[in-house]
Amino acid sequence: MSKTALKIVTIGGGSSYTPELIEGYIKRKDQLPIKDIVLVDIEAGKEKLEIVGAMAKRQIEAAGLDWNVELTLDRKTALKDADFVTTQFRVGLLDARIKDERIPLSHGVLGQETNGAGGMFKAFRTIPIILDIIKDMKEVCPDAWLVNFTNPAGIVTEAAIKHGGWKKTVGLCNVPIGHCSTASQKLGIPEDELFFKFAGINHFHWHRVWDKTGKERTAELIDMIYGPHKDGENTDFKNIHDAEFHYEQIKDLGMLPCGYHRYYYIEDEMLKHSIEEFENGETRAQVVKATEARLFELYKDPALNYKPEELSQRGGTHYSDAACEIIASIQNDKRTDMVVSTENNGTIDDLPYDSIVEVSGAVTAHGVEPYNWGTFTPAARGIIQNMKAMEETVIRAAIEGNYGAALQAFTINPLVPGGTLAKTILDEMLYAHKDHLPQFAEKIKEIEADQPETVSYVDDLMESNFKKPAQMVK
Repeated sequence: MSKTALKIVTIGGGSSYTPELIEGYIKRKDQLPIKDIVLVDIEAGKEKLEIVGAMAKRQIEAAGLDWNVELTLDRKTALKDADFVTTQFRVGLLDARIKDERIPLSHGVLGQETNGAGGMFKAFRTIPIILDIIKDMKEVCPDAWLVNFTNPAGIVTEAAIKHGGWKKTVGLCNVPIGHCSTASQKLGIPEDELFFKFAGINHFHWHRVWDKTGKERTAELIDMIYGPHKDGENTDFKNIHDAEFHYEQIKDLGMLPCGYHRYYYIEDEMLKHSIEEFENGETRAQVVKATEARLFELYKDPALNYKPEELSQRGGTHYSDAACEIIASIQNDKRTDMVVSTENNGTIDDLPYDSIVEVSGAVTAHGVEPYNWGTFTPAARGIIQNMKAMEETVIRAAIEGNYGAALQAFTINPLVPGGTLAKTILDEMLYAHKDHLPQFAEKIKEIEADQPETVSYVDDLMESNFKKPAQMVK
């Protein structure tokens, strides 16, 4: 791209992450000839948008820049003539995430933002919105790039590219950033002197590491991080319980796992911890909601004109700065080496050619050029193919409002017990999220009419602020 007056639009502009996004733009002021930044939100997020928008203006003024910052609830008007569009929205806000976590956990089943039943429901709510955004973009900014870091990022990115037809989409996650930092610290080698190769799907990838002499350091890192004589604790993530992987399993894989693999490789321990959080009223969504409330109190301070340190406790730190680097790399054809969700195009032999994968690649002016991975060992191949089939089925259910496909996705997902329990949780969550699932309206009406026990259970659970112990199931 060669434009000299960029317009960047952020959908979900009232997010607590926005100050980091603005900070990232300011850091790259010599690379990004920004003229307009438009922060967009919905009526329910208006107050937060105004608070964050005022802070964004203070940050830019403190940096001595003359960028125009506009706040609006009119998405389509905001998108007109945009060069880049970033998405960081949450349909149903954090209260929806609380439902995603606590309804499954009330049955002793994992509830989590991007994994299991909760992750699938976040996708059901989000996919129709991302497709609506793309519909607007096709009309008013047909040449814009879409940088998505709305979770579940891989599924949403696949919907945007394969079903929305928006090829100029890049999906983003902050998880690889933490893994790269850990490797650098453990080896005592600067990150820019290491070469990382990631492959998989969002929140379900593995990686290998080489040093500048060409020596692979993956096995050494497995020993350092997971071995019997491991070097200290590993706290890459604020939002994942740091349960220990089984060293022998990781050694056999020969690759470093994603932090989220804990939910699959040590499911029993992660579930036990999640149930304990549930019973104490401390699920991650509730912790994040409290953290966010504190952040917005800080943001209200008219003297605050920089990103506060407390934002690092939010769990998704580095997302926004990485998004800025993607924009800068596309704008300037920097070819920055990053880990992103993009079209497979043969990068991973074991997944469909047109599927969306999360891999290392160079971010160029024409998009992402992923680095070839090849094949996985059978242990990794089997589980990732299952996960990709689940993602594809989730997308179909979300687009069609197809209840059978939704139940199929629940059955495929390794974190949801199949059979009657899967259907019970699915029905309860459909009813709980009915305001944000218009595509399932007919099925929800049927549930309300024919399943009074489901309606009563969910109403009681929500009325008690989800305090019902996990063992008190129907």
